[in-house]
Amino acid sequence: MVHPSLVSFLQSKGVKFKILTFKGSTITVDEAVKQLGVPKERIIKSVLFVDEKGIPVLAVVTGDCRVDEEKLAKTCGAEAVRKARPKAVKSLTGYEVGALPPLGHKKPIRTFIDPKVMRYETVFGGGGDINKLLEIAPRDLKRLTNATVAVISDEVNQS
Repeated sequence: MVHPSLVSFLQSKGVKFKILTFKGSTITVDEAVKQLGVPKERIIKSVLFVDEKGIPVLAVVTGDCRVDEEKLAKTCGAEAVRKARPKAVKSLTGYEVGALPPLGHKKPIRTFIDPKVMRYETVFGGGGDINKLLEIAPRDLKRLTNATVAVISDEVNQS
C-alpha cells in the first residue's frame, strides 16, 4: 500500500506526480534502474543526516553519486553531519530507510538538492514503500520542500 500521507500531501499541493508499484524491491539505485530501465542519473537518493546538534538535514542527489558529507555540512552551516540511524529516519520522517521519499515527511526537514537533480524534467525517488517509486519534477520537489540547490555530491560514480 502506498503511504497515505505522501499521496495526500502531493494531492493537496496540486502537483503532478506518479507512484509506480513494482513486484520487486526498489530499495537500491540498481534495483530501481532494473525496474524502470532508466539511467542511474534519473534516480534520486534522499538521504537523511543529522548535524552535531541532532538537527535533521535531507540531502537529495542523483543515483550515480553519493552525498559528500563535508560539502553538505559546509552548505548547511554545521560543523559535521552523519547519516541518521534507521530508527531516527523512521521517527523523523514516518518512512523506512530505502523507501524514504524526498518530501511529505512528518515534519518539514531542511532539504538540499544537488544541481545534477535539477537537469531532468522528472526524476524517480523513494515512494514510501520498498517496492514503490515516486516520479516527480525536480522543480516541484524544490518548491514544495523550500530546498536549497547546492553542490553536495562527490564526483565518484557509485550506487
